[in-house]
Amino acid sequence: MAKNAVSWFTTFCSYFLIGRGVEASQPICKSLQNDQPYRTGYHFQPSRNWMNDPNGPMIYNGIYHLFYQWSTSGSVWGDIVWAHATSTDLVNWIHHKHAIVPSEAFDIEGVWSGSVTFVERKPIIQYTGIIKSNQWNYQVQDMAVPKDLSDPYLIEWVKPVEHNPVIAHIEGINASAFRDPTTAWQGPDGIWRVTIGSKVENDGVAFLFRSDDFITWTKAEQPLHSAKETGMWECPDFFPVAVDGMEGVDTSVMGPSVKHVFKVSLDDTKHDYYTIGTYDHEKDKYTPDEGSIDKDSGLKFDYGKFYASKTFFDNEKNRRVLWGWVTESSSVENDVKKGWAGLQAVPRTLWLAENGKQVKQWPVEEIKQLRTGRVSLPSKVLAGGSVTEVPGLTASQADVDVIFELPKLEDVDIMDPSWVDNPQLLCSSMPASVKGKSGPFGLLALASKNFEEQTAIFFRVFNHQNKYFVFMCSDQSRSSLEESNEKTTYGAFIDFDPEHDKLSLRSLIDHSIVESFGVEGKVVITARVYPKLAIDNEAQLYVFNNGTANVKMSSLEAWSMKKAEIKYLEELKTSDS
Repeated sequence: MAKNAVSWFTTFCSYFLIGRGVEASQPICKSLQNDQPYRTGYHFQPSRNWMNDPNGPMIYNGIYHLFYQWSTSGSVWGDIVWAHATSTDLVNWIHHKHAIVPSEAFDIEGVWSGSVTFVERKPIIQYTGIIKSNQWNYQVQDMAVPKDLSDPYLIEWVKPVEHNPVIAHIEGINASAFRDPTTAWQGPDGIWRVTIGSKVENDGVAFLFRSDDFITWTKAEQPLHSAKETGMWECPDFFPVAVDGMEGVDTSVMGPSVKHVFKVSLDDTKHDYYTIGTYDHEKDKYTPDEGSIDKDSGLKFDYGKFYASKTFFDNEKNRRVLWGWVTESSSVENDVKKGWAGLQAVPRTLWLAENGKQVKQWPVEEIKQLRTGRVSLPSKVLAGGSVTEVPGLTASQADVDVIFELPKLEDVDIMDPSWVDNPQLLCSSMPASVKGKSGPFGLLALASKNFEEQTAIFFRVFNHQNKYFVFMCSDQSRSSLEESNEKTTYGAFIDFDPEHDKLSLRSLIDHSIVESFGVEGKVVITARVYPKLAIDNEAQLYVFNNGTANVKMSSLEAWSMKKAEIKYLEELKTSDS
């Protein structure tokens, strides 16, 4: 009865917004949106409407800023602005009025994604503006600067009309595929560089531009990087990572102490992938390392629902922080009923793995402040086919950390090397219900009491020529009784060293999202799920072993999570933006 009432009122709220305008409807919509079972408690999301790419994340005078693409017209993409929120801890947020809206000839048809660069310690936004010329929409690159640097929240941003667009349409570049400038970096010669995503025929390209004053930009003869048959490159990101240690480095750092990460978001597949490589600052060329796969089958920050990711250097805590847009798995019709679509993954610290061949990620430390009501299970042998409840937990809003010990090598399933080419297909063909010798074992999150609904995050362990191969899967096939939801499964193989790595799994569970970090952040998989039974206090959490061999659970710690404090001061007001 209550769920039906919420659904009816949400639908009413959507129609009311359209019919009566934002200002009059704000008090009604704010309270109802927060009562929905799929609204998250500690993930970043606006109170209503569509959200997509994170834009220009930064820290300025101790305050974190996140800009993001937000639709003023409802829970589907369209009429996009740069919305703006600030935080002192990356957990609790204040939403402000929109930072950038279409208003000038150089962006009147749209203000799309971009980045922030600090020039002489002052933040400058570069973003893609959409203009109309001869009945065609062209993509150009614009800039915006703070109106008042003494304002701690940098609420007002202005677009210097005399300089914009700073990069106009250039002959030889596809004007409808030229977008999303990266954070710029400065070479030893003092010249600024920025790269912009594009394509030439079906080859992905990151065009390079140079400037000595951050206003007048010249296209380089050669792109920073390109790759055959990868399609349009959206939201490129290019940054250095320290060869040793977990600390981040500023975007302009280069030399033997760092490697470089190049990430693109593939418009064709809606996946992000990245390579590790070397940047030659004299030739302004990036070259992936040997073995670093430069296509959709390559390494990913996240193997699940995660797109248009963006990093920034947190100079106050010496870390590189990653943001990513998490899309919905519900139908458009249900998104309209909810009145919102899209959210951001929990911000993650990112650094180069010890082997130098991939990055590792972990939720920012600040998220721990929301932990409450710790639950601990002692070390236990999980017999094959067993399920153990994790009691005393708010399982719909939790942080769970479990460590397993590997079974003996002779008890491990033999691996077919061809599986490495398509781990997602392997997860689909071997979901949690399919028994193996050494797995599946892991967690059942957002599970109903009789297991009609469950989201399984698990490992399987394989042996190939006396070497361990660890496979991690997030199985949404039984996540909801709602048939219209997308229930894609996601999987990845983990580079695992049994002498040095723990077979660990950490999952952040938040009503309709499950972010899972395998083997200390070597693989991350994010799922969106919408159970009908396992909601709020009806959700359960279990640790399970559906393999035939016993598996030892070394430890399990879990916490219920408090809600983050989100203040919507100006977000719903569009008339004065």
